[in-house]
Amino acid sequence: MITHFVRRHGWSYTFVAPTVLFFALFTLIPVVQAFALSLQNATIVGGTFNGLDNFVTLAKDPVFLKSVGNTVLYTVIVVAAQITLALLIAGLLQPLPKRGQAFYRALFYLPLVNSAILVAMVWRWIFNPNPFGLANALLAVFGLNPHPWIGSSDEALAAVILSTVLIIPGGGVVLYSAAIGGIPKELYEAADVEGAGWYARWRHITIPLLQPTTLYLIVVYTIAAFQVFERVYIMTNGGGPNNATITIVQLIYSTAFQFGRYGVASAQAVVLFIMAVLVAVIQFRWLRTDVEY
Repeated sequence: MITHFVRRHGWSYTFVAPTVLFFALFTLIPVVQAFALSLQNATIVGGTFNGLDNFVTLAKDPVFLKSVGNTVLYTVIVVAAQITLALLIAGLLQPLPKRGQAFYRALFYLPLVNSAILVAMVWRWIFNPNPFGLANALLAVFGLNPHPWIGSSDEALAAVILSTVLIIPGGGVVLYSAAIGGIPKELYEAADVEGAGWYARWRHITIPLLQPTTLYLIVVYTIAAFQVFERVYIMTNGGGPNNATITIVQLIYSTAFQFGRYGVASAQAVVLFIMAVLVAVIQFRWLRTDVEY
């Protein structure tokens, strides 16, 4: 029995083994270690087991609760805007000829190859609260006073969210455009025969058949939004002013590498992991479909 199994599947597992090994070394083991550290009073010199004390500390920490609220708000707005924008742009590209579609797909996708740090630095310059920032320079052209933007505790998070929303999600545009192009034309022809307008075709044909693509993009964009770090770190000097833009990943970085509280930082990472898993499960249950075309 075992000999037959090895003879039939041995080479398959041999080829998969390097990938599984790298996954175990660089993903699985660190995740397990993070869970273990979250139950310890761990510092750079060692740690002692303290059970759930780190999680109790987080539940009472107003800065951590603020970071959770900021992360959730950022994720909800950014993901909704990216999905909507990608879908609208992909729909607008569809009537174009094939070469035109390919050109615009490449045009929208190219900004993704830019460094995230570089993009964040550009947005920091745009929203600089002094009169020399681009946004305030444009306001001055119209005779308006400079705006604080990222220098204000009340508006800094909105500026960070706006800087993300205004970037066209090139990956989503490409995937949606390809998915729309794969929908059978016969469905639209049948809808035309029935007298359906563009809105009815969009609502009852395009949107439902794009649900698998929508599910994938929502999950991917949600996980990416939960992990926002470099934009906050660069634009607001690590969550300022007064922790107005602090996010969970930014707080994990500060807790671990600035204050050396590795146990608490691991507990924060575990909370973020659980949040991402729960949201992904809800999204799969909500958007899963058996649609095939």
